[in-house]
This record gives sequence, structure tokens and C-alpha cells, in this order.
Amino acid sequence: MWLCDSSIGRKVVMSVSGLALILFLTFHASMNLVALFSKEGYNMICEFLGANWYAVAATLGLAALVAVHIVYAFWLTLQNYRARGKDRYAVTDKPKAVEWASQNMLVLGIIVVLGMVLHLWNFWYNMMFAELIHQPMLGGIHATNGYDYIAQTFSNPIYVVLYVIWLVALWFHLTHGFWSALQTVGWSGKIWFERWKCIGYAYSTILILMFLVVVAKFAICGGAFCCGSCPL
Repeated sequence: MWLCDSSIGRKVVMSVSGLALILFLTFHASMNLVALFSKEGYNMICEFLGANWYAVAATLGLAALVAVHIVYAFWLTLQNYRARGKDRYAVTDKPKAVEWASQNMLVLGIIVVLGMVLHLWNFWYNMMFAELIHQPMLGGIHATNGYDYIAQTFSNPIYVVLYVIWLVALWFHLTHGFWSALQTVGWSGKIWFERWKCIGYAYSTILILMFLVVVAKFAICGGAFCCGSCPL
């Protein structure tokens, strides 16, 4: 099958899975913003998603997408490494047109994966998993009380710093991956190449800021760096 046997096919799989994950991140970031305005509203969403069959099915589908994206990323990296042969030991100047992110996608990807594992431990394990095993108080807070889990997580300055590092790495990963994916699937010509890059930077920046504003709100207002006078 050409999706597995050819380099182009593997890049297509990487691109499509990556774009699908960007859509999920958009949904997740939009959902998180509700926590800025309403504890009840956010917890209502958490309860609605919970351990219902559709949420579990979506989680399994998401896990499959992540697995495919990671496997193909390592596969393509190994393929490129082997293709360079002895040239990989040569010291060459990197073209100015080549972005830093494109040169470090694997490292950025590893940081993103490690951050995802931390996120799953802090939230998915204590929420959906706790409901699946019928122990809703597994993390000390009820599994549907996502608001208090956010507050608890970002009351710890170490988690705040780790999440910021994760989100910065994710921004670099997305800014390159967004336009690169569209280029791979053929949605980028000479005219649209620079346009997609600008759109990718803008979209990725807005997306990551949506996550960061939640971290900042809970860290500053009642969290890790609370001054005691925050009106929120």
C-alpha cells in the first residue's frame, strides 16, 4: 500500500493525522475557555463528556491518531537519516529559508509527547479513567469536577512551568506542521505558500494563547502565584 511503502504516502499520513489533531486541539482549547467564566458550565461539559460511550470512542480514535502520527514521525525521521548516508556527518550551513522548527521537529515532538503524558496523568487518569473503573474520587476530587482539577494542577508552580514549556514546544511544532501538512496534501501553490505560513502562524498562536490564558488565570488567581487580591 502506497501510504506505507512510499515516502510521499507516509508524509500524507503524517499530514492528515496532524491536521486532525489540530482540530482536536481547537475543540479542547475552546472547551477550556469555559472554565474562565463558569465553574458550573465547565463541569457540565466534563460530565457530558465523562465516560460515556461516545466520549470513550472519541478518546480511542484520538489515541489511534496520536499513535499513527508518532510512529510515522519516527519512521520518516529514520528514513531521512538513512538517506543522507555519510553526508549526515558533514558540517554544512543551514539555509536561511529553513526554519528552526523544521530542523528540530523530532525534539519538539518528543517534548510534546512528554507533556501529553503529564496532561493525561493530571486529568484523564483522574477523570475519565476514574469513571471507567467506577472510582470517581480516585484523584481526591470527583471525576466530573474538572474545574477543581485545573485549580489543583496549577496551584503547583512546577506544573505551571512544565505546562508553559510544553505549550511553547507545541507552538513551534504547530507553526511548522500546519503549513507543511497543507503543502503535502497539495493545498499550497506558489501564491498560497506564504499565505498558508502566515495563516499557520496566526492560527497556532491564537490556539496556544487559548491554553496559556487558562494556565495563567488559575496560576495567578488562586493558584501557584496568587497574590491574594485577584478579583477573578
